Amino acid sequence: MRVSRLYTSVPLASGKQIGLDDENGHYVRTVLRLKKDAEIILFNGAGGEYLGTVAEVSRKTVLIQINKWIERNVESPLLVTLGLGISRGDRMDLSVQKAVELGVNQITPLLTERCVVQFKGEKKPQRLLHWQKIVQHAAEQSGRTTLPELAGIEHLQQWVDKQQGLKIFLDPYAEATLADINPVDMHVTLLTGPEGGFTHQERDCAKAAGFMPVRLGSRILRTETASLAALAAVQMLWGDFRLQSLPFVSSSLEIM
Repeated sequence: MRVSRLYTSVPLASGKQIGLDDENGHYVRTVLRLKKDAEIILFNGAGGEYLGTVAEVSRKTVLIQINKWIERNVESPLLVTLGLGISRGDRMDLSVQKAVELGVNQITPLLTERCVVQFKGEKKPQRLLHWQKIVQHAAEQSGRTTLPELAGIEHLQQWVDKQQGLKIFLDPYAEATLADINPVDMHVTLLTGPEGGFTHQERDCAKAAGFMPVRLGSRILRTETASLAALAAVQMLWGDFRLQSLPFVSSSLEIM
């Protein structure tokens, strides 16, 4: 049985009935076309999820009856923080979406010297809201019950000084590789650049803050490829990609 998953920001509890906001209500009513008594899974990003049923569907209202708590955890044991140099349009959207699927815990969009995206007027909050929706939908699709944090847009110089764990910035000209290092307290902080990469000044700034330059193979990767390759690599080395002997924790339902 295929049951759809939906993120909602409202508090959830067994036995409670909630009304969906306009966006989620439209999605349930028009896209999923769920009828009364159809099953649906809700989660609010705080861990675990709830099995519910549609109690009412109308033009103005979609009510969900929350029935059963499902304890479910698909998080990696590796804590991953990502400083993501802002790139244009679909490239940034792809990077955010796939980072969530690959288990990132926090994403900070970074303004760098070679950033070609300009934020004027209301564009900054609009872009953050747009990326937040991508985070939510990626968590829905990938089965995550903990919502990764999307931090506010920062300048690289301010961001690097506040980071912890094993601090890495991706540099195609570096000598070290991921195989040469190990994470600190199972926490990795990755710094990836925009189109055009980092300037010499930004490299020096990252190094001064304790970031180690690391290359991913012998080829130069596009910005959207580099961040995803690095996330997959650290999950393979230290995260849940390597835990093949552990049973997969899942509910008894097939998740859409």
